[in-house]
Amino acid sequence: MTIKDILNRAADESPDRIALKFKRDGAWRTTSFAQLRERAWHVSEMLASFGVAAGDRVALYRENSPEWYELYYGIVAIGAIAVPVDVKLREMEVAHIFHDCGVSVVFCSAKNVDVIQGLDGRLHELRKVVVLDAATTPLSTGQQIDYLGYDELWREVSAVAMSASRAYDRHELTDDSPSSFIYTSGTTGRQKGAVLTHRNFISNVVGIAKAIEVRKTDNFMLVLPLHHSFAFTAMLLLPIYAQCQVSLVENLKTIAANMAETAPTVLLAVPLLLEKMLARIMEGINAKKSARLMYRYGLAKVVGRKIHQGLGGSLRMIVSGGAPISPATLNAWNMLGFNTIEGYGITETAPVLTLNPPESPRVGTVGLPIPGVEIKIINPNIEGVGEIIARGDNVMQGYHNNPEETGMVLRDGWYYSGDLGYFDEKGYLVISGRKKSMIVNREGKNIYPEEVERQVLESNYVLECLSLGYREPGEDTGERIGLIVVPNQAAFDALEDHTGQRLTDQQIEVLLRDDVRKQLTHLSDYKRPRKIQIRFEEFEKTTTQKVKRYLYAIDTQSNNRSADKMDTDRRD
Repeated sequence: MTIKDILNRAADESPDRIALKFKRDGAWRTTSFAQLRERAWHVSEMLASFGVAAGDRVALYRENSPEWYELYYGIVAIGAIAVPVDVKLREMEVAHIFHDCGVSVVFCSAKNVDVIQGLDGRLHELRKVVVLDAATTPLSTGQQIDYLGYDELWREVSAVAMSASRAYDRHELTDDSPSSFIYTSGTTGRQKGAVLTHRNFISNVVGIAKAIEVRKTDNFMLVLPLHHSFAFTAMLLLPIYAQCQVSLVENLKTIAANMAETAPTVLLAVPLLLEKMLARIMEGINAKKSARLMYRYGLAKVVGRKIHQGLGGSLRMIVSGGAPISPATLNAWNMLGFNTIEGYGITETAPVLTLNPPESPRVGTVGLPIPGVEIKIINPNIEGVGEIIARGDNVMQGYHNNPEETGMVLRDGWYYSGDLGYFDEKGYLVISGRKKSMIVNREGKNIYPEEVERQVLESNYVLECLSLGYREPGEDTGERIGLIVVPNQAAFDALEDHTGQRLTDQQIEVLLRDDVRKQLTHLSDYKRPRKIQIRFEEFEKTTTQKVKRYLYAIDTQSNNRSADKMDTDRRD
């Protein structure tokens, strides 16, 4: 089965069922599966008119929209390779992706045209830029690029697209044909393009559908950007395979209102979004004495019923992915009566590897391997922690144009993730951290920064933190463990409101250090940071909100005595 096959099947078997629901000009509109396929026909015809052939690269450089679906299916239907590009990337990052894979055609929004115009003349392969909201932008021909309007092209190709000789039907796809190059988010530097085939994606979709029992009656709420591999597979492909509905939020500020209007059954989110939604919910609970007391004394689900109704009343499952989520956040959502589970995946594996079973989740784990995926732990230490490797039809072909990096992660059909973890007594996978991030102290003990960070984040005064290894001047073996902490300014603002006193930066540091030390008492002595540094600015992140660890280091020259005071009497 190919990606084109799942759209054809949905359009043939459920032509009138709603595929997409979206708001436009203030009103909710819908697209059926049959209409979605017709729209994909037009996209294929546009590309054929440009001379795009199988194997050519076509970029999707725009925000979430219903058009994203027709564009993607229209691209891959003729054997071309779709390249999703994050609209938040800098110009040089966009240029790298376009150059690396030789993009020849780009579909984009009017507001992104300036970036592409800045690249005109620098990219030898790029010939056509199709602007979807061209009516708001004057179009012209650049040095080597033609800028065209989507609506005008649509009218030009419509007669052929609706005929029996349409381009959409002419190309026979194979399972092993590449369908997408998805570029990694660049947490450790330059982005790499994972070459993912129809087989990779379809096998992953089938595994997910079995693991969480996706139903035709489901209504998925699209919040995450479709260029991200988690949203791409779970929101662009899975609902089409299952022949169920996707509802698109207008923007991040309207999530609650849009959920109330569309009554979704499944919400996929990254931890940051769930944390922010939970914070707003808890503000509402704490503002009412009765709700606050009910939550505190074991009646959280009673309080949660009203919240559930406010989010449409039909939400049966929340799935967190894309990054590790705090067990406290998961537990809070579950206490309120929302079935909230965590999974684990990697762009290079299309991407989902594990999911917690909705009927028996284990907080603190990322669940069980989904059907079709095999996972092993190699080179485990005495605690059973080793590198996570995975095998299955979902594993990528390799990195485009990068055989050296491919050889480092693909061996004998196994993908070497660089993540560290172990299976618990029930066979659920627990993630310990990244292999490259692991700290080995002078006694040879392994310390996983993520474990330290999870514990520190239990403090209400901490917004975010990084645990890093360092060496004092003159040391050449082993590492000490240090911590950089960003204060949660909202928590300190609330404290000032409560006490009526303005806090100085120094007072904030003292309070923050004291609370961090309290959290660290829950860790073994050798895992506790020897330096704590305070940073009043948030860390720089990728567009998927992962901290760029490689940009930060512990300042070993710091004269801040309070940073070291807690450790003067301890040995590593």
